[in-house]
Amino acid sequence: MTRGHTITIEQGTRRVRVVHGGQVLAESDRPLVLRETGCPVRYYLPAEDVRMDLLAPSGTRTHCPFKGTASYWSLPDAADLVWAYPEPKPEVALIKDHLCFYEVDVVG
Repeated sequence: MTRGHTITIEQGTRRVRVVHGGQVLAESDRPLVLRETGCPVRYYLPAEDVRMDLLAPSGTRTHCPFKGTASYWSLPDAADLVWAYPEPKPEVALIKDHLCFYEVDVVG
């Protein structure tokens, strides 16, 4: 990590639900909570808890110097709504096979 930049990942204990256009896209009792300097708290949900059948892979790729290269998925009316790090850097290996959405509801 760069001096002054930290990332922590912990096992969440609250239910997280992702709803878009009235449709539940994901719901999980086992989110990972990622806190990163200068960024909002993000919830990474196990892929098994995400309705991947509703999402289409996007050609978008971005690179984070701390987490690695992200791949994105879209809905017909919401481009690049969800992302994941298929090969995360070793320091954040816990987020492998987890997906993150911009907007989530913490339910429990």
